[in-house]
Amino acid sequence: MASTSDIITLENFASKMPRWDHNLPGHLYALVDMGSNGIRFSISDLSPPRTRLLRCVYRERAAISLFDALNSSPSGESLAFQPDVIAEVSKTLSRFKHIANEFGVPAECISVFATEAMRKAENAASMLDAILAASGLSVHVLAPEVETLFGAMGARSGFSKVDGLFLDLGGGSVQMTYLNSLVDGYEIAAAQAGKSLPFGAAKLIKILEGAETEAQVTATSTLQEGMRGAFAKLQQQFPSLRGTQTSQEDGGVDVYLCGGGFRGYGSILMHADPIQPYPIPTVGAYSVTGSFFSQTENMRKVNAEYEGKIYGMSKRRRQQFPAIATVVEALVGAVPRIRTVTFCSGGNREGALLMMLPEALRETNPLLCLRQVNDRVELETLESVVALVESSLPESFDFSTIPTICSLGLGSLFAGEIWTRVGGSSDANAAYELHQAIHRDPDTPGFTHLARAILGVALYFRWGASLSPSDRQLLTNLQKVISRSNPEANFWAEYLGAIANLLTIVFPARPDTPEKLKKTVK
Repeated sequence: MASTSDIITLENFASKMPRWDHNLPGHLYALVDMGSNGIRFSISDLSPPRTRLLRCVYRERAAISLFDALNSSPSGESLAFQPDVIAEVSKTLSRFKHIANEFGVPAECISVFATEAMRKAENAASMLDAILAASGLSVHVLAPEVETLFGAMGARSGFSKVDGLFLDLGGGSVQMTYLNSLVDGYEIAAAQAGKSLPFGAAKLIKILEGAETEAQVTATSTLQEGMRGAFAKLQQQFPSLRGTQTSQEDGGVDVYLCGGGFRGYGSILMHADPIQPYPIPTVGAYSVTGSFFSQTENMRKVNAEYEGKIYGMSKRRRQQFPAIATVVEALVGAVPRIRTVTFCSGGNREGALLMMLPEALRETNPLLCLRQVNDRVELETLESVVALVESSLPESFDFSTIPTICSLGLGSLFAGEIWTRVGGSSDANAAYELHQAIHRDPDTPGFTHLARAILGVALYFRWGASLSPSDRQLLTNLQKVISRSNPEANFWAEYLGAIANLLTIVFPARPDTPEKLKKTVK
């Protein structure tokens, strides 16, 4: 095991990790996550004013399973990394260091952290020393509660606000905790309350495929008991979580899932989704009902019987799917009332980046950073357009349960597109907006599938044009995504699109000052 000086805890992570400062000359940060299933490397640009987007400018994954390497030790011997594995990992991190240097990442802004496998290896210190010698990089081993913190905050980074149960399924373990971003100090409270269970996808599939029947039954039973116990303790600590299971007015708890194992399950769900073809390709921010999520037997059948490529599923992930489904079944058995389940693209790296930022910046709506403006007048004009569009909504109508362009924080993106490409044909622009909403700014925090669908549909109706048969199918499926949240939301997306169309008749050219809007529309 690594020496205590190499361990990052809740007490010291703020001093061990790089800190973000608005006044620094550069804002590039490189992170290496030495997970049990693979080693992931990324470089992110946290330059203001788009810091909250956690924009990744380079990413790479080395298919080195530290879990497999550790568990290849001869039976009866202690868990240890073999010399060839240490050499391969050291070489890989040396390469990553070179890439970071090529991008100009300052040495003090390069972080390497390891999780479950490194915590358990008897010769972890030998691995850390070899990496230091080959690359000059020091590796921080995350304590379980810090792994919970980074994983949960990485998942949380994709949303402006959250209130729900968070789980992270890696190769060696699964973590569970509860986050409510409206509560002060919620991130540390979540890390302290989190529970880590030693049943990651790689570890569990090894038991399910290679162990005796009795050992399989014991492992499954221990996992189920662990899930029930973890959820029971979280309910005791967080009354609002307990209320999701007891209140008749509440439809249940919202669950957020991150980690490669859970994203694999999300990819299977998307493949089997009633909306076909499902219109948005990324599993990040994909949401389903608790009842659909619980259909593990159907998903097992899809994985076993479908012979083609399932988008988002590697061969290794499909091989691990029985273990992933077993974890999902344990979760469903432990949490009786699940309202929705959302799959998150963020993980440990995004969580570490988010925790480098000041609290006020962490809690901002990331979508507000997407629309860039050149000066104060342009910003004020854009805000005036948003206010004018929003004023068209009837004040007496209750929109509390109806998602709209305005309530989702999409106002500036919507308003900024109203006068773009006015020299093109309406048919081409209508189709463009549908596709643009799906593919623009991939992996951007805050851009949920619902937000993309509503933005695309509203901007399509801004042009009010006809579509080709294939694009008509895309429009229909986006409308189905919207209807899952509230069937009335489609009407209001169409309505606001029509309002935008009307604005272009009153203002053929984009207004360049707020005063022009105020003088013309009263």
